[in-house]
Amino acid sequence: MDLEKHPQQPVAPAEPAGIRASDADRDRIADVLREAMAEGRLTAEEHAERVDAVYRAKTVGELEPLVRDLPDPSGASRPAAAADVHGQASPTGPAENLVAIFSSSTRKGRWRVGGRTNAFALFGSVEIDLTEALFGQRLTVVNATSIFGSVEIKVPENISLRGSGTGVFGNFEVATLESADPEAPVVVVNGYSVFGSVEAKPKRGKFIADLQNRLRKYFDQG
Repeated sequence: MDLEKHPQQPVAPAEPAGIRASDADRDRIADVLREAMAEGRLTAEEHAERVDAVYRAKTVGELEPLVRDLPDPSGASRPAAAADVHGQASPTGPAENLVAIFSSSTRKGRWRVGGRTNAFALFGSVEIDLTEALFGQRLTVVNATSIFGSVEIKVPENISLRGSGTGVFGNFEVATLESADPEAPVVVVNGYSVFGSVEAKPKRGKFIADLQNRLRKYFDQG
């Protein structure tokens, strides 16, 4: 008797634990940890240890155990939601990570700022100076976390600066700016501080137009 041949059922792919982690993967895990600390599920010390591990992780398999004992938050991730509140689409592309643990980290001078920057300070300080930065997109989001440390963000006076965050026995302060130019860059600062500070404000006398004029003269001479 001939046996009817049945096609083999496809085998479900294994969990991609060894796949390299992307910036979006790290942002997702960091958001879960941030929510867990806000709800009292993690202490500040536990949160700091796990966030440090997030930004050191190289694969998806290293990220998932950091939130295995935490509930999955519903809704969109915090960075995307915060951007939508301000009427801007969430930026895409890789994020730049500035981490200061018992140390300091500085980003300043003439540099091309990306759509997203993550700043994390634990008993340390992070300084982000955007006054001479080149903006390759209209919206720039800075996710700032300070625990017993400080994160300071300086921007030109003629851009739009917005933000939302919380200070727990600490300070979270964003000096809101609205540029008269509808095409001016928009910087949105999100995050929180615990026994620390997050501050974003304009640097007096710094304007994007000044830098653009200097760059134009430089290239003309070259």
